[in-house]
Amino acid sequence: MAAHRKPRQRSAGGNTARTAWTIALAGAATATGFDGTGHAEPQLTPAQVKAKVDKLYQEAEAATEKYNGAKEQADAGRQRIRNLQDQAARKTEKLNSAREALGSMAAAQYRDGGLDPALQLALSEDPDRYLDGAEFAERAGNRQASSVASVRKQLREIEQLRGAAHVELTSLKSRQAELKRHKKTITGKLDSARDLLTRLTAEEQARLDDRATRSSTGARGALSSPGSATAQAPNARAAAAVSYAYAKLGSPYVWGATGPNAFDCSGLTQAAYREAGISLPRTTYAQIDAGRRVSRSELRPGDLVFFYSGISHVGLYIGNGQMIHAPNPSAPVRVAPLDEMPFAGATRVA
Repeated sequence: MAAHRKPRQRSAGGNTARTAWTIALAGAATATGFDGTGHAEPQLTPAQVKAKVDKLYQEAEAATEKYNGAKEQADAGRQRIRNLQDQAARKTEKLNSAREALGSMAAAQYRDGGLDPALQLALSEDPDRYLDGAEFAERAGNRQASSVASVRKQLREIEQLRGAAHVELTSLKSRQAELKRHKKTITGKLDSARDLLTRLTAEEQARLDDRATRSSTGARGALSSPGSATAQAPNARAAAAVSYAYAKLGSPYVWGATGPNAFDCSGLTQAAYREAGISLPRTTYAQIDAGRRVSRSELRPGDLVFFYSGISHVGLYIGNGQMIHAPNPSAPVRVAPLDEMPFAGATRVA
């Protein structure tokens, strides 16, 4: 007879324990948002949310300046590659003409009963073999030797250009990877800022937006026209840059943008001075070295003013302790007091 066993009874305590564990896991997953970041913090006040958002924007802008620098270098690398390719193409065309001339010479020799070894090598499709055996050029006459030497030189120049292009291409790939990393950092910071803002009610968000709008409008109202700022500018180019920036008040902030309809902070100052006929570097940390350093007490309209210890933000001074700048994605180009951020230095570029 088969042995009969009583089915195992599941204990009520076991079910309760497993249920409690499942709930605990679900709670932990909810608290961490499934990404390892805890959100079990107390409800933030609107002021605390704004402080956190402002910090994220500042960090995103620091990453933006690094992105801008890497992009500037990548663009320059692409241009160098194009130049090298153009040089190689021109030299290849010249080489082909020289080889055709050697071909005519070879045909004449062949009709006369033989082909000189130097010409055989010069007309070879294997440049390495030709270069290795170039000593045979000495067997040719003076004219032939000169022609073969010219081809040899052109081959070497082309190979050098191709080697330089390869180095530039390797560097470009590294810059592109760097751009990707900075872009990921920027979008991550901006996404976190947006997530924080969604914690506010519509009324709280409107209150913060209204406060920023009143601040910007009030500052602009104090300068109904750029006339007073341009009159105090040290020269016509600085005055032109101020006029340009003033005309762009209200334009949206877009990271990586240099105008004419949207800007990031260094993109605005670069565009303003481009309009004035002065070429500025792309990034804040390069722009601060683009002119003569001036103290805060020496500021004149048109001076570049920089903020934070990492020199990650820049504005255009317009007088009366105020600047025009592109702040962050939460606000357009606007007038703001210098004291809005920790002052790091100033430069006069005009």
